[in-house]
Amino acid sequence: MKRSTFIALTAAALLGLTACSTTTNPSASAMTDSSLNKTLQAFHWDLEKADDASGRALPAFTALAPQRVVRLSFVGGEKPSEQRVVVDKLCNAMGAGYQLKGMDITISRPVSTMMACADTRLMQLEQTVGAQLGRATRVHLAQDANPPRLMLQFDDGSRWHMVGKATAATQYGSAGETLFLEVGPELKPCSHGVMRGAQCMQVREVQYNSAGIKTSTGEWSHFYGMIEGFAHEPGMRNVLRVKRYTRQNPPADASRYVYQLDMRVETERVTPR
Repeated sequence: MKRSTFIALTAAALLGLTACSTTTNPSASAMTDSSLNKTLQAFHWDLEKADDASGRALPAFTALAPQRVVRLSFVGGEKPSEQRVVVDKLCNAMGAGYQLKGMDITISRPVSTMMACADTRLMQLEQTVGAQLGRATRVHLAQDANPPRLMLQFDDGSRWHMVGKATAATQYGSAGETLFLEVGPELKPCSHGVMRGAQCMQVREVQYNSAGIKTSTGEWSHFYGMIEGFAHEPGMRNVLRVKRYTRQNPPADASRYVYQLDMRVETERVTPR
């Protein structure tokens, strides 16, 4: 086989952007720094609209909606200095550190992977988001809103208006387990269960050491289910970092696990010789 590599994240990116969510049940009362932070981390925040200091719409941030919606996820760490805000739904993986003091927020300059986007409009959106995010100054969380709503304010008076969607950790009551899965370029017929006769992804687990160096790979097997946020493309080999959650009382003939895409670690096109 002839292989052409498209993406391979560095070890630092591989290990440094691990998502750890905090389960919470937000209170409608006035929030302390801690409870505000827990609420930020309990939801993904999708951008609905952006406006300037005068309230005029800034369509550059929502021009690709609903196909592309900028999503922020606030990720916890053992120390405040390890907290990160991760930007999803764009072309590259993007993240930055953040600190809260009351409702004041400081976000460091974002860093991202360097994959070129096929859609020039998406690349432009990504650059615009990256330039704006580090200028955030304040967060406002609407009380009693269902779903929860967040306004992120910037140093020029502009604002992002965002709506919350519960993270998987919030839905399933745990932070989940991080796995690395290699997904093969071809589908093969499923061999048993309700999916017999359908096409299954070919998957094997990959192990890395603390330096981000691959140490072992498992055996290929059929994958009976789906990975949320990932769509298999024939001819493409991927190594994915996923979060696996355990479902309580899963439906009959359904997996007890839910898999969600966290990051694409490697992507390459594999073509026959």
